[in-house]
Amino acid sequence: MDSVGFFRRMMERRQQGAAVGIPSICSASGLVLQSAFALMRHAAMPLLIESTASQVNQFGGYTGMRPKDFSEYALRLAGEESFPAERLMLGGDHLGPLPWMDRPEKEAMGLAADLVAEYVQAGYDKIHIDTSMRLGDDNPRLPLSDAVIARRGAFLCEAAERAHAACGKEGARINPPVYVLGSEVPVPGGSRIAQDHIEPTSPEACRASIAAFREAFSRQGIPGAWQRVIAFVVQPGVEFFAMGIHTYRPHEARHLCSVLETQADMVFEGHSTDYQPTHCLRQMVRDGIAILKVGPALTFAQREALCALEEIEKALFCGSGHTLSDFSAVLEHAMLQDSSHWQGYYTGNILDQKFLRRYSFSDRSRYYLSNKAVTQSVDRLFANTESQDIPLPLISRFFPAQLADVQSGTLRPQASALVKAYIGSRLSPYLAAAEGPARNRRAS
Repeated sequence: MDSVGFFRRMMERRQQGAAVGIPSICSASGLVLQSAFALMRHAAMPLLIESTASQVNQFGGYTGMRPKDFSEYALRLAGEESFPAERLMLGGDHLGPLPWMDRPEKEAMGLAADLVAEYVQAGYDKIHIDTSMRLGDDNPRLPLSDAVIARRGAFLCEAAERAHAACGKEGARINPPVYVLGSEVPVPGGSRIAQDHIEPTSPEACRASIAAFREAFSRQGIPGAWQRVIAFVVQPGVEFFAMGIHTYRPHEARHLCSVLETQADMVFEGHSTDYQPTHCLRQMVRDGIAILKVGPALTFAQREALCALEEIEKALFCGSGHTLSDFSAVLEHAMLQDSSHWQGYYTGNILDQKFLRRYSFSDRSRYYLSNKAVTQSVDRLFANTESQDIPLPLISRFFPAQLADVQSGTLRPQASALVKAYIGSRLSPYLAAAEGPARNRRAS
């Protein structure tokens, strides 16, 4: 995918007054990605899929995949859903020293440089460089300065540029990546604590960060890379946590968004846009927050859909002699066996934590989807329910939003189709918001 060309055209359209952007799907879940490919098969834009430094890295991450593995995985799923490979855009999210932040700068940044280089060598199109975290030998009592964050970011960008140049020397046809920077990066995966108010990034802080990165790129000797910086990550005042959502308030972000009036070749990238209502997503794109990242909301929808399908499985086969999937119980058992992915997020007593493991917007259950017992349970769930059409009364009860499409013949009344359509329904507002006013009028 020629990401440079795509984003240049997007910027040109925005300069002409079109409110256009692009959704970014941050997930390694096969069902989520298949749903995205199916939904966007006929869309007039690329499908941007991103993997994080924790999910996918040179040591395998928690998915067990390195960047090249994830690229091949995404391409395989695209083929299964008849999605054109040339419209697939891959992004690296939060690439930097995050997985090694407890180590000294020299060691952590060396590992981060190797990480970024491997992403570029695997043909990733979009690189989000995140150096906003303290490292092992930083003063824990002082915030990192813009100068330090930018210096480290420029160092990683140079590593990416060297990796791309080496690909060219080896004869590989890999397009140069575009970059996303920023120093005020929301916590990946949503906030751990409920907050009464989310303060947007101040315009002064945003301008200072952009200036610091521009100077650092110049000092690092990579001015050409600066021409491919397409976005800055800011906090526009949106966030989600276990039991709540902070929705976008345009009047609170208007001063921040005014920064883009002097940065016509850039947009903002919005993290933690999960669970935002459609009208908020549309306004964010209009205001210049044109890259909308979404991840936990989609695996949250996957969990909801699988739990609904489990109820259908029970209705159809309980007492029939079939071995049931026990999906919910198997997932709960896996989370209790290894609490490392949720314990810091879910507080309270035993009953509170049980409730949050099943219903939290933070959706820490996504870290257990690759657990062997969980995958076997999901396979059993589909094996039981995919063998026949789902009766309409059960679709009405457990997938009511999909019933009309089944009745019209545009959606098959089968388990996998219903689950993918359910997940896709949570992604479609992002597509509607990003495709601009014409699409928005049809969708409203």
